[in-house]
Amino acid sequence: MTVPTPRTEASDPFCLSDVHAAGLLFDAPWSRFAVIGDSLSAGTGDASPGYADLGWADRVAGILRQVRPDLDYLNVAVVGARTPEVLDKQIEPMLEFGPDLLHIPCGANDIVRRNPDYDDIARTLRRLYGIAAGTGAQLMSFTLGKAYVVPVFPDWDERVRTMNEITRGLAAEYGVIVVDMWDHPVNARDDLLSEDRIHFSTSGQAVMATEVVKQLAYLLGAVSPV
Repeated sequence: MTVPTPRTEASDPFCLSDVHAAGLLFDAPWSRFAVIGDSLSAGTGDASPGYADLGWADRVAGILRQVRPDLDYLNVAVVGARTPEVLDKQIEPMLEFGPDLLHIPCGANDIVRRNPDYDDIARTLRRLYGIAAGTGAQLMSFTLGKAYVVPVFPDWDERVRTMNEITRGLAAEYGVIVVDMWDHPVNARDDLLSEDRIHFSTSGQAVMATEVVKQLAYLLGAVSPV
């Protein structure tokens, strides 16, 4: 019986090599990349055999540095942070940094409560988006993937769908690039999640980094719509 060859970052069909990714962003104008938010923004995840032990944001910063060696990078995301905490503790250092490319959170932890108030969540996120847009930076965010599950809430799927619609609506209003992970085929992988069954392992982080690069490349006109 033939034993399947273990998938690695080099053979992963959903991943771009650093050289290919850098080629897509060869004329990237950004020199100050900042990330605020929660564990999704931070790139938290367990190591995957065959993949570099890096979160998506560190990967993207590394790729941008291949074409912009002068890139400055700030990541002040905190595991478990909700949007009000991002506003309270992360906005000031972000503003002082003065980004021209800024990743903002999509409220993943805002729905981890008994009865989420979606109107309040939307209002708080709108405040965050408004402040972020005021920097003049190119903004980007994620939608939550199907693999992100909190079993204690039986309506979790509907919570994520609602949160993603809030993200998409605000993103359209504020000109935010959305890296849509909701229906990405990587969600079906058995080895996608970390031991906590919530965060993407580094294999998933590698895929998310590729999707970010593709969206930025599309913005630059280097690739067709994705």
